[in-house]
Amino acid sequence: MIVLIMLGSIINYLTRSTLAVAAPTVLKDLHITTQQYSWIVGAFQGAIMAQPICGYVLDVVGLKIGFAIFAVAWSLVNMSHCFANTWQAFAWLRGLLGFSEGSANPAGMKATSEWFPAKERGLAGGVYNIGASVGSMIAPPLVAWAILIYNWRAAFVITGSLGLVWVVLWLLFYQSPNRHPALSEEEKNYISSGQETHLQSDGSRPSMAKILRQRNFWGIALPRFLADPTWGTLSFWLPLYLSSVRHMDLRQIAMFAWLPFLAADFGCMFGGLVAMTLQKRAGLSVINARRCAFTLGACLMLGVGFVGSVQSSYAAIALLSLGGFAHQTLSVTVITMSSDLFRKNEVATVAGMAGTLGNAGLLIFSLLIGGLVATVGYTPFFVCLGVLDLVGAVVLWSLVRETNLERV
Repeated sequence: MIVLIMLGSIINYLTRSTLAVAAPTVLKDLHITTQQYSWIVGAFQGAIMAQPICGYVLDVVGLKIGFAIFAVAWSLVNMSHCFANTWQAFAWLRGLLGFSEGSANPAGMKATSEWFPAKERGLAGGVYNIGASVGSMIAPPLVAWAILIYNWRAAFVITGSLGLVWVVLWLLFYQSPNRHPALSEEEKNYISSGQETHLQSDGSRPSMAKILRQRNFWGIALPRFLADPTWGTLSFWLPLYLSSVRHMDLRQIAMFAWLPFLAADFGCMFGGLVAMTLQKRAGLSVINARRCAFTLGACLMLGVGFVGSVQSSYAAIALLSLGGFAHQTLSVTVITMSSDLFRKNEVATVAGMAGTLGNAGLLIFSLLIGGLVATVGYTPFFVCLGVLDLVGAVVLWSLVRETNLERV
């Protein structure tokens, strides 16, 4: 089941990364400026902040049908990019894409909370989050190949069609643990016995107002607000940075732009393994183990601050790869905490709401890059990325409590 979720995440991030890889070609072909591109990116980020709506739909309608509907929508919208001829058209399409793709993170967290006991959720969350980096990693060579063989419009059709194939697999094979015919009673008992009894679903619909009054929500949402700009910078601005500052052509971008996402794959697993090891060897609680893993990732993120100051393009790629590894190390841990702190019928909604703050941070950061990069360059933004996660670690340790009963 987690592999099926991971495949969906791969397709999700492949489609959202298609424009980033094609951006140097598209901007030149359609005479789109860097600032207009930032508005296109902003439209996506603004719309993806509707994740609470996606999470609420998944909690109410059910994971299987709800996620299939969203996946069909984002696949068709991505394919429709081939018809765009102006930056305004791209902005509208990116907005629609952002809204539908905002379902991926809440869906992944909901599946993880249903299928895994608490002690294994960190690692399971790392596995499905590999999809984000694998999708972003596949995008540079695949999209570059499509552009070189066909054109940039064909790239959107190819990546979008893969989503429709995944929907068929999802509808055929996904079931919840209590309905899966191949799951033995022993396996069902293993899953259920490892769940937190005080976080079982009470049968009610999730209340966003109630969630907003809980300090634990802000304890995981604010660190995401501070951390997510890193992923957005790698996903949406890296190809343009390599093209405009490091003077790489499309073939070189295809060769190197995927490396930070490969490193991010290892970060996904590393964060979960660190948390599990600290629980087993050091006797830490689930929450404290995740906080330690987040802090470790935040310390590693300091290396990103030197990207703009190194002369070698290869050194810059290495530091950006360190950033991908560090970001996923901390991101996986804080995302997983929504299933550690909230009831099962609230997990997707909480993940969506926290994702909204994360994407708000990314939106603000992207608009700042688009408006200021021509005058100040990229270096100040890399320095900020190296510092923001340390602030996020302080927030995580200060606000989150072991129980979810406390209110702000």
